[in-house]
Amino acid sequence: MYLLDTCTLIWLVSQQTSLTEKVKKVLQNNAGNLYISSISAFEIAIKSVKGKLELPLPPEEWFKEAIRLHGIEEIPITSDIACKSALLSGYHNDPCDRIIIATAILNNMIIITKDENFSKYPDIKVVW
Repeated sequence: MYLLDTCTLIWLVSQQTSLTEKVKKVLQNNAGNLYISSISAFEIAIKSVKGKLELPLPPEEWFKEAIRLHGIEEIPITSDIACKSALLSGYHNDPCDRIIIATAILNNMIIITKDENFSKYPDIKVVW
């Protein structure tokens, strides 16, 4: 099972040249096995509101359509994920990324991300 980070979803939808060939193959070969945390919808909405991400649709519509078109399943933030993210060591200070990391740990998932800080966590496997 693979968990996309927020940037991976954005690049998958709008800028596939930013993805490595390895990532493209993983995405193509694992249809039905791709997931994303609900926190990514929050990140995308914040980036859109701040003018850092231009979207052709309102953020909530864009997110739902993006994951539907690419066969990605959303994983909601549970109390277990929230608590686990707070208990992680301090390699990553971004609370959204900590939620993604906690989601991957609790669901035994590999994260697809360019962010090198993710691989500092011993319980995390990263593909890029």
